[in-house]
Amino acid sequence: MNRLLLLLPAFALTAACCQAPEAPPEDSVKPGINDSFLDPSLDVQDFVERFEVESREIFSERLAIVAAVDVQEGMAIADIGAGTGLFVPYFSQSVGSDGKVYAVDISPGMLEHLHARKADEGWSNVDVVPCSERSANLPEDSVDRVFVCDTYHHFEYPRATMSSIREALRDGGEVVIVDFERIPGVTRAWLLDHVRCGKETVITEMRSFGFELIEEVDMAGLSENYLLRFREQ
Repeated sequence: MNRLLLLLPAFALTAACCQAPEAPPEDSVKPGINDSFLDPSLDVQDFVERFEVESREIFSERLAIVAAVDVQEGMAIADIGAGTGLFVPYFSQSVGSDGKVYAVDISPGMLEHLHARKADEGWSNVDVVPCSERSANLPEDSVDRVFVCDTYHHFEYPRATMSSIREALRDGGEVVIVDFERIPGVTRAWLLDHVRCGKETVITEMRSFGFELIEEVDMAGLSENYLLRFREQ
């Protein structure tokens, strides 16, 4: 017995040494990227007028984008960075009364706007969810689709955020990312400054987070944006 007790500290030390070291904290990839959306004086109507117009290709191609996401009746989908709620009514109709839409945003102003639209438009199958800079704040195993439209470049801590999204995805679930092309000499100067990375970097990052690229959907109406579909590896 005494010999066993003498061996226990050595065993504990060996076990501790064999544990994998914790990953270092993730640094912000673009500090302050969401400051304007966190501003209490945010004018949501200004964003409605800027985002929900035919001159914005995401708006003009919204039905084709919804079709590409392939949401079926009874599914659950999370719209990460739902913003003004452009896609929410389409997803709500697609999933039906047995499905669920999580309208997720980090902006208090946008969340208030989404709550108001939910009440006014009777979105009975929609939950409005406040997220944080590091987490989508979704229940585990809760969604079949995650839709990230012109929002991935606003993920200040993409590894942490995507980790939370992986936990929320059900088996066979997919992540659909729509974001801006970033091509020097082609992309508008404002976008080059605002968007931190191009499509290839997004694909590389997503693979490092445990996702595989299923498809890049070729959409004739998208020139400034691309649409990618991912699934867990």
